[in-house]
Amino acid sequence: MILIDGKKEAANLREELKKEVSNLKKKYNKVPGLTVILIGEDAPSKIYVKNKEKSANEVGLKSEVIRYPDTVEEKTVLDKIDELNMDKNVSGILVQLPLPKHFDKQKVIERILPSKDVDGFHPVNVGNLSSGYQSSIPCTPLGCYLMIKKIEPNLNGKKAVVVGRSNLNGKPMTQLLLKENCTVTVTHSKTKDLKGECLKGDIVIAAVGIPELVKGDWIKKDAIVIDVGINKTEKGIVGDVAFEEVSKVAKALTPVPGGVGPMTIACLLKNTVECFKRNEVSVD
Repeated sequence: MILIDGKKEAANLREELKKEVSNLKKKYNKVPGLTVILIGEDAPSKIYVKNKEKSANEVGLKSEVIRYPDTVEEKTVLDKIDELNMDKNVSGILVQLPLPKHFDKQKVIERILPSKDVDGFHPVNVGNLSSGYQSSIPCTPLGCYLMIKKIEPNLNGKKAVVVGRSNLNGKPMTQLLLKENCTVTVTHSKTKDLKGECLKGDIVIAAVGIPELVKGDWIKKDAIVIDVGINKTEKGIVGDVAFEEVSKVAKALTPVPGGVGPMTIACLLKNTVECFKRNEVSVD
């Protein structure tokens, strides 16, 4: 069984991006800039943003974090986004979720220009992805996709099962796999025979948020299994896949932690670089 090392894959991607940023600096005399807006004191968000900042600096991006207390008015944040949209030194804008309850999440997401939306959440990017056009791709599905392609470069005709239908993971993952000519089945909590559906998959992506839901006897021999789940349990952090069981039958499997997580941040940097390139070409 191949253990898909997300930390190693993320390090390789960062190294590629470092070279690309260096070349872009020579060509345009500036580097891609990522601005993150962090509202409140949510502990996981603070850790995540700190990791983003560290990784951005590592590859040579210009990185900025704007912090607000959770009492900040929505209008203040929307005005700041308008300002960043106009700033030519800012290639990508990210508002860290979750937001305080008095915020309209959709309004905030839609305020970011699609061309600077490094999360890939803006409806224009969502629509472009589903239509097969150029778009920013949500970072976690993009990370999953890149890891799958490392194991199996040719996905033509493969049967893929996506467990979970969220806008964040399940739906964009489905679009990426369809683009690769996979036959994709999307399953969820209301699926009648979830085990039976999973057993058909050459590729199974578990992104449903239920600890160790996917068992060893749900997976056919030599399937590629990607575990997106991060669940806090009494025995520590576990994924949506029963790791020990599934590792006995799968061809390749991501661990939790150390699998999808590191690739998510690396893909955020990749999206920032892609936004920079698209924005600079449109100016040229």
